[in-house]
Amino acid sequence: MNKRIVYLDHAATTPLAPEVLEVMLPYFSLQAGNPSSIHQLGRAALHALDDAREQVALVLGCTRREVIFTSGGSEGANLALKGVALAQRARGRGAHLIVSAIEHHAVLHAAEALQTLGFELTLLPVDRNGLVQPSDLQTALRPDTVLVSVMYANNEVGSIQPIPALGAICRAAGVFFHSDAVQAAGALPLDVETLHVDLLSLTGHKCYGPKGVGVLYARRGIPLQPQINGGGQERRRRAGTENVPGIVGFAAALSQAEAQRGAASQRLSHLRDHLITKVLGTIPDSWLNGDPTQRLPNNANLGFAGIEGESLLLLLDQVGICASSGSACTSGSLEPSHVLVAMGLTPEAANGSVRFTLGQTTTSDEVAYLLEVLPPMIARLREVSQ
Repeated sequence: MNKRIVYLDHAATTPLAPEVLEVMLPYFSLQAGNPSSIHQLGRAALHALDDAREQVALVLGCTRREVIFTSGGSEGANLALKGVALAQRARGRGAHLIVSAIEHHAVLHAAEALQTLGFELTLLPVDRNGLVQPSDLQTALRPDTVLVSVMYANNEVGSIQPIPALGAICRAAGVFFHSDAVQAAGALPLDVETLHVDLLSLTGHKCYGPKGVGVLYARRGIPLQPQINGGGQERRRRAGTENVPGIVGFAAALSQAEAQRGAASQRLSHLRDHLITKVLGTIPDSWLNGDPTQRLPNNANLGFAGIEGESLLLLLDQVGICASSGSACTSGSLEPSHVLVAMGLTPEAANGSVRFTLGQTTTSDEVAYLLEVLPPMIARLREVSQ
């Protein structure tokens, strides 16, 4: 293994912040009570749960009652889509869903599962930069539409959707609106009123918190059919003994990410732009995937003609650089990225694309190291493929 490790895959997951680990540790041992127990350890756990819920609510600009703790982004998306869709159909409100074509598979597969239950699904197209046009959403809405889901920022190309405009369209039409904001925590504002969202899902491990914990914001009064049956936790919306250490850690990580958002975004944007400019200026037949300006501050998804992205990732790994060819959940697949294909790239161009995502510890020296080793790697791969 290469002694030097340069981690440029923060969109896949982030390391746990030391400060977050510190606040979590007591709830694994000294304060390991069940929040449903009435004794003092149970009450201490419940108090920690309440404090964490308040911390999250402050970041989201909502009430504590609207915060549902989950096991992560995938569960949050499933609870939002299936919970609302099934509850609405039970009330005779319709059975039509709209999601964008570049959603994470947690949303796409949840929507497809609802199709097997008789729901109709419309996939919203995106433009070459990976953006949904509000006019397309307006056109896709039907009288029987019960839910729209469009992600805040794309996990592969980093394009930031016009969520407030899309949410306003849904609100005017009386249609519930969900946004997968997993990639947005610590990078973009999360105030749910400004965003005009009814549901918003987050996960801890994308903002230097623990894996296996997340949040679904559900606006008060939203009909939501539970997807996990059992006890009455989370106001009977999500059964199961609460993951107190994880929840405490999630709240601490989200609060810290929000407090540092402005400075962190400025620093990462500078590094990102330097990386993109240098690559496009020094490597022939290279391009940027995603919107050039409306993109996450840490995301550089770059394409290279005449190569296979997976081969480049292997070469990068040999010199200690960790990157990705797209969504971490499908990185082992030989299929081209559904996101890049939806944006109009050919399968060959999609397979020649690599995602570099920067983070808290990324330095200018690490970016310089990548820029040093990348051009000869591209040239080598092109020579072999000829």
